[in-house]
Amino acid sequence: MKVYDPLPIRLLTHNIRYATDSPFHGEEKWDVRKSRLINELIFNTAHCAESFICLQEVLHQQLIDILSGLNCKKKAWAFVGVGRDDGLEAGEYSPIYRFCEQTDLFYSRDLAGNSIISLEEVMLTEICEDRPSKSWDAASTRILTIAVFQHRSTGKTVVAMNTHLIRLFTDQVPHRKSPPIFLTGDFNSQIEQEAYNEMTSSTSPMADLQLMVSENKRYGDFNTFTGFDSKDLKRIDFIFVNKDDPSSANRNSKKDNAERWWLVDGYACLPNRFEDGVYNSDHQVVVGDVSMM
Repeated sequence: MKVYDPLPIRLLTHNIRYATDSPFHGEEKWDVRKSRLINELIFNTAHCAESFICLQEVLHQQLIDILSGLNCKKKAWAFVGVGRDDGLEAGEYSPIYRFCEQTDLFYSRDLAGNSIISLEEVMLTEICEDRPSKSWDAASTRILTIAVFQHRSTGKTVVAMNTHLIRLFTDQVPHRKSPPIFLTGDFNSQIEQEAYNEMTSSTSPMADLQLMVSENKRYGDFNTFTGFDSKDLKRIDFIFVNKDDPSSANRNSKKDNAERWWLVDGYACLPNRFEDGVYNSDHQVVVGDVSMM
């Protein structure tokens, strides 16, 4: 067991645009977009078993369509997450898909998969409540999906967080004495606006993955939101990872001094439209390649 070797992980986040019967001009219905988007996910995770697919604006039927598509070749994908309207299946999910063990799928047993050891769905409100609700002048209920995964062959753990929101208070993100953390999502905030500034402030435990990759090594576009006409471009979709913890040693490290949580290997923002002119979403997919220490 190589506990101390860096563990390569691919992080992928995409607001897929909820399925609507009243599409915008330039938008195709889900039945048209579906195969294009699923193929995007399959292609971009094909060569890394330790991939996490974090999506936003996913309605229940889309959730099932994507799971079925990912598992079309007997691969062992599963998801965590609930619908934000009732904590079950109603409304939009912010799911996290990952490889997991399936006792009837030998393929997954050959992979260095992930097993979930705890899960919490946190409704993003200023006051803790037992039901979905709204706050911070949000027009819709917001949800943060949190899952803790343990890698089978190395024992390494990671806290996975995914959201679609207006604002996330950084005190909702674990600070010290925690495993490596990543946070993905559509933040509805450009880099000069409040939510992003709070997430990247000097007191925040998180850092923008894009900025951890030198500009000449990033791939693809800067903006992540295109709409369905590519006229109103914005960067509002992000991958954050937790900063190094100088106050304590990394529990995944064999050294006594503080270690880095992550090695960052690459960042990309990839196209959502090709020659056929069909947008698979009004957002582009953001991909980060990292190694967990």
